[in-house]
Amino acid sequence: MAIARLALTDFRNHADALIAPAAPMIVLTGENGAGKTNILEAVSLLAPGRGLRGAPLRDMARQDGPGGFTISARIGDAMIGTGTQASAPDKRQVRVDGRMVAASSLADRLSVSWLTPAMDRLFLESPGGRRRFLDRLVLARAPSHAMHSARYEAAMRARNALLGEEGPADPDWLTALEARMAEHGAAIDAARRALVHALSDQIAASAQAPFAQPGLALSGGVIEEPGLRAALRAGRAQDRAAGRTLAGPHRADLIVRHLGKDQEAALCSTGEQKALLLSIILAHAELRRAPGHALVILLDEVAAHLDPGRRGALFGRLRATGGQVWMTGTEASLFEGLDDATRLIVAQGGIRPG
Repeated sequence: MAIARLALTDFRNHADALIAPAAPMIVLTGENGAGKTNILEAVSLLAPGRGLRGAPLRDMARQDGPGGFTISARIGDAMIGTGTQASAPDKRQVRVDGRMVAASSLADRLSVSWLTPAMDRLFLESPGGRRRFLDRLVLARAPSHAMHSARYEAAMRARNALLGEEGPADPDWLTALEARMAEHGAAIDAARRALVHALSDQIAASAQAPFAQPGLALSGGVIEEPGLRAALRAGRAQDRAAGRTLAGPHRADLIVRHLGKDQEAALCSTGEQKALLLSIILAHAELRRAPGHALVILLDEVAAHLDPGRRGALFGRLRATGGQVWMTGTEASLFEGLDDATRLIVAQGGIRPG
């Protein structure tokens, strides 16, 4: 069992909540606004990062509470705790067995993947949304990706500002900034392509009808450091006129196709898009399985757009991961067939057996 015990204090609308799962599959049902997603968000904060909502920490404390919040969990033989204090609502603290540690160290104990309704429009929104989605997946496997992305963005902002000044820009400074962009841009592209390749192999290996099988690709050619540096140098005049940088990994897009229909994901039905997205998330979770790491999968309103056949295929895939799965829904009937699940009803911040 990944999480044997979860306790929330003053988190979102939960003043005091305790969950002790008895099975690897946990089903949370209740009306909209009852606090189901808040529980998933709390679990997501047991891993590095800002959680599945990406919300500011101060917004996570219960509105009518004393300020600050606490999330604690028993994972294996360790007690993991995280939260904030009222005196420092924007500073996250993490403890393992009472000892203060860096949030990044949580990645050594727990792997968390999630899917939320906010991600349902992934294939219909801008390339920027798909890049952010891909980069979050990359970051889970390659922590240095965050550093490369931050340094690339900083160098690009500085270059854009330099090109936007009146008069000729300092060529030596431009060259230095472009060299930095090329170094980190090539690393960003390599990490993205490595994950896309690994995901494609995992999806092919775990394909299960009637589950949709996505084909993945990254737009544009492979970015190598010398080529990007030359492209940036040659594009200075064009970038000055455009007011932005027109070449680099920040222009890439994640291309997804429904292989069974040979159709772009954006042209598929809502249910098919949900199934494609689930295939990607589950393949990513399966890639992250490792000895000594607990695997947790969070699926918010997961069955909303799936027909019974796809729901059955999903539950089969989830069991096959060997991980702990937390799912939410408004109706218990959406989870028929999960007789071995821990079922809980969430109502206005309270939790009771379902």
